[in-house]
Amino acid sequence: MEAATSSTGPTPPAPAAPPSASGSPRFPAWLLAFAALVVVSASLLALAVVGGDSLPERTGPPIEELAVERTVLRPGEIELTLRNVGPDAVTVAQAFVNDAYVDVRAGAEDAVGRLERDTLVLDYPWQEGQPYLVSLLTSTGLVIEHQIAAAVETPKADSGFFGLMVLLGTYVGVLPVVLGMLFLPALRRASGQWIRILMAVTVGLLAFLALDGTLEGLDLANASGGAFGGTELVFLGIALAYLALTAVDRWVSGRRERAGASASSSGLRLAFLVALGIGLHNLGEGLAIGSAYAVGELALGAFLVVGFAIHNTTEGIAIVAPLADRRVAPPKLLGLGLIAGAPAIVGALIGASVDNAELSAFLLGIGVGAIVRVIVQLVPSLRDTAGRVLDAATAAAIAAGAVALYLTGLLVSV
Repeated sequence: MEAATSSTGPTPPAPAAPPSASGSPRFPAWLLAFAALVVVSASLLALAVVGGDSLPERTGPPIEELAVERTVLRPGEIELTLRNVGPDAVTVAQAFVNDAYVDVRAGAEDAVGRLERDTLVLDYPWQEGQPYLVSLLTSTGLVIEHQIAAAVETPKADSGFFGLMVLLGTYVGVLPVVLGMLFLPALRRASGQWIRILMAVTVGLLAFLALDGTLEGLDLANASGGAFGGTELVFLGIALAYLALTAVDRWVSGRRERAGASASSSGLRLAFLVALGIGLHNLGEGLAIGSAYAVGELALGAFLVVGFAIHNTTEGIAIVAPLADRRVAPPKLLGLGLIAGAPAIVGALIGASVDNAELSAFLLGIGVGAIVRVIVQLVPSLRDTAGRVLDAATAAAIAAGAVALYLTGLLVSV
């Protein structure tokens, strides 16, 4: 009875949380992390201030490395934008062009520190189309050389120049992709087996684009000065683009499932991802076009336009392949075409005005990463009724897509 009576009495207060095993109070996790960050930062600062003085001086001559990031040719002068990619400061004492001494009107007075930029303006009456070897003599006697394969005046960045880049990007990017999308009515009359084969052709097209973009990015990275990384930038761009597109796709898929979206929206989402991947690739393609035009290595003409039209028309077919059994409003189709083709305009503008190999390599990597993510999305659509991704038909279709893009790419070598 006593036990029953006591159970109906007031509930005793809950005991206080016991202290930690060591008897010390508990601190929030963020406070402990902040304290650790302060200790690490203070230690690194002390190491930077005191550690250098405690080590012996480096023996031997200074390590001088200069990379030419941009060459601008104007009548009677050559302008070089340099970046110090070595550990020691560099001072340019003299300059020679084809072994002839030239006056340096700007940029040769001060030392260029690590990762800093400087601009040299050389007085030299260059002739169009001729090759030139620029030799820079540093204050320590080191000679740094830069080759100009064929001299051509750098176009001025005025309204006419930017208008030409927009027009060129439209010709080689937007119009061919939209033309390729005109095959959609014919694709809608195809059977399910042919749709599966067409999706396999799309995978082959994208796989070749990824390979081509990777190789081109690596070439640009190797040709850069390497101040901010070379080939690492390509793979960094690939990883960032792949992870970003994966996150976006997961977010969109979650919203679509919660809203109970139809299969039509699923096909449109896949077409959007294909267009986005191709668009990022065309951004890199525009970079190559703009850079080649800026240094006089691009011959504008009907052959270039027709070549790109044939080449990029296949990309338009790849965009509408996921929509073959669905109805999509024309404005949405036009939007997909602009997503895939318009980046060529942006790339041409950047390539012609900036001409930075490291930036181009990074952007090409982003395009490759996006395309790889799209391929991962397309692979499940290749499965047959037995669950196989690769059979004789799909394997042949993937190979045909890659070969088709390779052959049309021969028409537009930049």
